[in-house]
Amino acid sequence: MKSESTPSAKDLPKVILVGNPNVGKSVLFNVLTGAYTTVSNYPGTSVEISLGQCDIEGRKFEVIDTPGMYSLMPITEEERVARTILLEQHPYAVVHVIDARNLDRMLPMTVQLIEAGLPVVLVVNIMDEAERLGMKIDIDLLQEKLGVPVVGAVMARRQGLARLQEILKDYDASRHAVFGYAADLEQDIKGVASCLKGDYRLSPRALALLLLQRDEEIESLVESTEKENFTAVRAAVNEVVFERRTDLHLRISLERKRVCKGLLDGVIHQSESGTLAWTERLSQITMNPWTGVPFLLLILYFGLYKFVGGFGAGTVVDFLEGVLFEEHINPWIMGLGERYLVWEWLYELLVGEYGVLTLGVRYAVALVLPIVGTFFLAFSLIEDTGYFPRLAMLVDRVFKRIGLNGRAVIPIVLGFGCDTMATMVTRTLETTRERVISTILLALAIPCSAQLGVILGLLSGVPGALLVWTLCIVLIFLLIGWLAARVMPGEQPMFYMEIPPLRLPQFRNVMVKTLTRMQSYFIEIFPLFILASVLLWAGKMSGVLEKIVASLHPVMSLLGLPNQASAAFIFGFFRRDFGAAGLYDLQTSGLLTPVQLTVAAVTLTLFVPCIAQFLMMKKERGWRVSLSILVFVSILAFTSGALLNRFLLMTGLLS
Repeated sequence: MKSESTPSAKDLPKVILVGNPNVGKSVLFNVLTGAYTTVSNYPGTSVEISLGQCDIEGRKFEVIDTPGMYSLMPITEEERVARTILLEQHPYAVVHVIDARNLDRMLPMTVQLIEAGLPVVLVVNIMDEAERLGMKIDIDLLQEKLGVPVVGAVMARRQGLARLQEILKDYDASRHAVFGYAADLEQDIKGVASCLKGDYRLSPRALALLLLQRDEEIESLVESTEKENFTAVRAAVNEVVFERRTDLHLRISLERKRVCKGLLDGVIHQSESGTLAWTERLSQITMNPWTGVPFLLLILYFGLYKFVGGFGAGTVVDFLEGVLFEEHINPWIMGLGERYLVWEWLYELLVGEYGVLTLGVRYAVALVLPIVGTFFLAFSLIEDTGYFPRLAMLVDRVFKRIGLNGRAVIPIVLGFGCDTMATMVTRTLETTRERVISTILLALAIPCSAQLGVILGLLSGVPGALLVWTLCIVLIFLLIGWLAARVMPGEQPMFYMEIPPLRLPQFRNVMVKTLTRMQSYFIEIFPLFILASVLLWAGKMSGVLEKIVASLHPVMSLLGLPNQASAAFIFGFFRRDFGAAGLYDLQTSGLLTPVQLTVAAVTLTLFVPCIAQFLMMKKERGWRVSLSILVFVSILAFTSGALLNRFLLMTGLLS
């Protein structure tokens, strides 16, 4: 959760925000509460529930931002969480946020919410983009037809906020329209609804519709509430299913669309002269394979290679690590240590080879932080433009070959920032099969930002090394994904994703996102770097580290690496970036040839996930799956490294 709810907040009237992903719920949450939560154009940001409070003319409310949902019948875990909130909470108002450009597609959920007897306020957001497309929406007429308050808004500019606050201040939820389906379906709904005797948060009509659509969770809820009466409910549902002998889920969906078509009659006016804006043209370019791939390569070249690898891992690290720490801070600290620390163990602990100050702080501040910072800045900038959902559309076809779909690009891209966070976001995927495949690929072939930055910085100075590393990682990513998709049974889910408008990134948004992520990252990694230094110091003083390093000598020999490289792999157990930083030390000491550097970079990239990622894997997938992935990844990493070493030596590449 982004912010803690105080005990008194539980007694406040609850305003629950619901809606599809990428329609501006998080933006609305921010402008209502004044608190920051990640404002993104991709689903997954709201995996956790955000709580906040708002004050409207002296009256306080608790605001709950739910994960994205498409209907009251959940498919993903996100939707399940969102519906559970509606089933368990007692909302003062349910604010349904929809995209004005996709009114016809999103209105069925509004109808569902109203049918459920919930106190709905409809916010038709992104009105500016709809107008650019030549659409005019009669908000007053839509409000009259729905019987609930409707607000036309551009929440990114706070347009419509005052109107929404005015409605929320004195909201009267007693009025709403009643929607009618075909006569035979209405008869079926009434027959099932009349059997329900329990007390529910949703209306009997909404429950009857969900029961007829074979919603298993609602069946369980009704069974536990009705107890002996559930037999009669089930008999009524089965009777309808037997008599109609048709797909009731499809039938109800079509009827709801028919109702929405009637509601929108006269509401939307599409201008014939509506011209395609330059943002729409650019949007089409990013999703067309012929133009989208070169566009993606440009982003990778300038965003990752030049900015993160060249500027972050090169210029900034060279200054902080090479000038500031190596020439000034470390000599000064070591001088103080030699002067005042008379005990060898204390000297080694603080300023020795693995000292907390000379190794732990240096790695965290001088090597990792600037790389992570530049990556998060580039990531936030691209994210704020709305590009990532378009990237999902672009790679959908390729991802289907490896058992995923375009939706999986979100956790995969996030993995380049932090694999731990990305592993958590895999829960937004529809099926267990997709979640497991994504978890494997994240653990295996997706380097985190700090690791990626160090590797880009190291390999960019060796002609051909970066190309070999990229080809190896991409080939292994595709091969393992392809094999996993064939070994693991399961159906390919449908792919759908809201495409938000392309916008110029907002400076404040980008900076707040970047600084928030850097702060969270640094708070997480700094203690681990210190802990790793202490453990390495303890290992050195006790002689255990020497034995562990010696035990890895045969493996290093197999990889064609010097024995000193063992330490980098041991560092990698603590964090991937820690291992990459160890590789940086080896390279700057002149201990690696171009072949050895490339083999070490490939093996370290494929190497076991860091402690934090492994713990997240265990949380999301369980012990059996996470341990299996750990063993599989370790074996594959060393095998791939050994084969690559032989291949490079045989062919003479990079020699």
